[in-house]
Amino acid sequence: MNNTRLVLTYLIFAVLTFPALGHSADTSTSTTKTYVKDSVITTKIKADLAAEKVSSLIHIKVDTDSLGAVTLSGEVESQALADKASTIAQAVKGVNSVENNLKIVPKN
Repeated sequence: MNNTRLVLTYLIFAVLTFPALGHSADTSTSTTKTYVKDSVITTKIKADLAAEKVSSLIHIKVDTDSLGAVTLSGEVESQALADKASTIAQAVKGVNSVENNLKIVPKN
């Protein structure tokens, strides 16, 4: 189980890091470092959400700005899942704040 989580984390990190590396010739070093840092935070949150094995948590959109402010958006089935997503995001190192814009859409 832990190996799967670790592999998933590295895979997501690699996918999000490659675009930053491709743009490094066009931007300053500090901008690239900020983008990679933001991507690492986003990747870690997405991996932690996926590790919960709740389908609606996997589909949450996560955006992180250069100050460590995270915005969660998308749809979840309950307020409990929205709260859980916020708690997971807040627990990630480097996160300074979490804005929860998740919509509650009960499953029929």
